[in-house]
Amino acid sequence: MASTILLVEDDPTLRETVEYNLRHQGYDVTTAADGQAALVAARREQPDLLLLDVMLPGLDGFEVCRILRREMNVPILMLTARSDEIDRVLGLEMGADDYLTKPFSMRELLARVKALLRRVELIREEMAVRPDAAPVELEMNAETLTFGDLEIDRRRREVRLHGAPVRLKPKEFDLLLFLARNRGVALSRDLLLERVWGWTFDGNSRTVDVHVRWLREKIEPDPADPARIITVRAVGYRFDG
Repeated sequence: MASTILLVEDDPTLRETVEYNLRHQGYDVTTAADGQAALVAARREQPDLLLLDVMLPGLDGFEVCRILRREMNVPILMLTARSDEIDRVLGLEMGADDYLTKPFSMRELLARVKALLRRVELIREEMAVRPDAAPVELEMNAETLTFGDLEIDRRRREVRLHGAPVRLKPKEFDLLLFLARNRGVALSRDLLLERVWGWTFDGNSRTVDVHVRWLREKIEPDPADPARIITVRAVGYRFDG
C-alpha cells in the first residue's frame, strides 16, 4: 500500500511541483493551502507523513505542528524560506522531526521523505510481527520511578543509586527512562533509535549499544553480567529493574 503524504504549502506553483514529484515516486498525496485546512486534512486522512510549510495563512506551520503533535504521532518535515537557527530550533521544539530550508533540491526532499517513511515502516513491521514490542508506558507515569536502590526522577531528570546521584548524559537519561517505562518489554534497537533519538537521526544501532554499555557501567552492580538492562538476542534490550 502506498504511503500517504499530506503536503501543506500556500505557494501553488511549489505545491504542484512537489505534489507531482511525490506522486511520480508512487506516494498518495493530499494537499492543503492553509493551516486550518491542514488540521482538517490531517485528522481526516491520518497521513503517514506531513510536509508542512511554516509561513501559512491563518494558523502558521509552527502552530499546526504544535496542535497535531498532541493528537498524532505522524512524522513532520517542516519547509521554510527562513534559514535562521532560531526558527529551526522552534520548529523542532514544537515537535517537528526534520527541517528543510527553501530553496531545496527535489532530490534532497525526496531523500528525506524516503528516510522518514522507512523508519515508520520498520516500526510498523516490528509491531505487526512482535506485538509485545509495543511500548506499554502505562503504569510507569509517576514522577519518580523506583526499582530497588535505583530511582529515576522524571521531572528533575535525575538518577540516584543507593541514594547517591548518578551523572548521566542527556541521551543516557532519555534511554534509561524509556527502557524503565517499558519494564519487562523487549525493545528493538530500531524502536529505541526512533523513540530516543528521533526519526531523522543519522546514526545506526551501534549508537544504542554504546549508550547501553555506558548506562551499565553506571547503574549495574556488575556491568559484565547485567541484571537491569538485559540483552535480548537478535532483538535489542529489556529493562528488568
